[in-house]
Amino acid sequence: MASDTDLLDQIRSAPDLGALDQLRVSVLGKSGSITQQLKSLGAMDPETRAAQAPEIHAFREQVTSAIADRKSALEMAELDRKLATETIDLSLPAPDTPSGTVHPVSQVMDELAEIFADLGFAVAEGPEIEDQWHNFTALNMPEFHPARAMQDTFYLERHDGEEEAKVLRTHTSPVQIRAMQSIGAPLYVIAPGRVYRSDSDATHTPMFHQVEGIVIDRAIHMGHLKWTLETFLKAFFERDDVVLRMRPSYFPFTEPSAEVDVGYTLVNGKRTIGGSEGFMEVLGSGMVHPRVIANCGLDPDEWQGFAFGCGIDRLAMLKYGMDDLRAFFDGDIRWLKHYGFRALDVPTLSGGVGA
Repeated sequence: MASDTDLLDQIRSAPDLGALDQLRVSVLGKSGSITQQLKSLGAMDPETRAAQAPEIHAFREQVTSAIADRKSALEMAELDRKLATETIDLSLPAPDTPSGTVHPVSQVMDELAEIFADLGFAVAEGPEIEDQWHNFTALNMPEFHPARAMQDTFYLERHDGEEEAKVLRTHTSPVQIRAMQSIGAPLYVIAPGRVYRSDSDATHTPMFHQVEGIVIDRAIHMGHLKWTLETFLKAFFERDDVVLRMRPSYFPFTEPSAEVDVGYTLVNGKRTIGGSEGFMEVLGSGMVHPRVIANCGLDPDEWQGFAFGCGIDRLAMLKYGMDDLRAFFDGDIRWLKHYGFRALDVPTLSGGVGA
């Protein structure tokens, strides 16, 4: 019918959603024209109803489909208009972007914990304000040792009742002493944390981060130490071509002692860990001095062990390409956005600690 065609044309040309809804109500609402026609079927004789009912129902389906198509087209046009005119579309879901990042030092600490956990090590912690016995004396560092000098160590003001002033720990070695005293042997722990020394330049800061490890067990020798360090460095730098070089050195708490150098290659003028074009020092290590073992209440004739230590900040610099240690502590959000890690990127050995 002509009126039917006109109605469909009105629906297809409805200028906006409001006009379209008015048409819908006038046709399909409780008092709408098609609704009234459907109601009138009940008063018709069977022959008339059989003739007109299919026609009315078919037209109702046409109208319903036309309204749905026009509504979809109007909504899409409205969305296109908003996208073209609005800077921020508040009707769309927000992007899944984390609002913060994990500091590279925290990331490397997590990586170290993952690696050494696979090697059977536990993580130990201790106080950052230490007494001199745990920080120096128990580690075979007598009163005349240079590390005890005022220009190298931060001493706190001595309070009443204290025999000597406490210090901000200069290394995490006191944690090893406390672990040997409380746990005994056998012992396999690493001790990551903040340490403090009176030093400040491009490669040194008054506060930095260090990780130390210690193993105390029977029949431990230098071969165990070298294997542990090789396994650790290969896992951390995710390279199988890591080459170690151990040089004789001196530390009061180990005997014999060794500096550990790692091989590197030059890539675009920068040092990259792996290969052996050159070597750089990354670790200090050695067999735990018998006097240190005895100071912790263990028999050095029965128990032996090795220890090692390195700077966490330096490990981060070598692995992730940072060139100034001071930037770690400047609090520059731009630096952290560049070098930071997603909070949900938890390092695992199976998935790659540097993923």
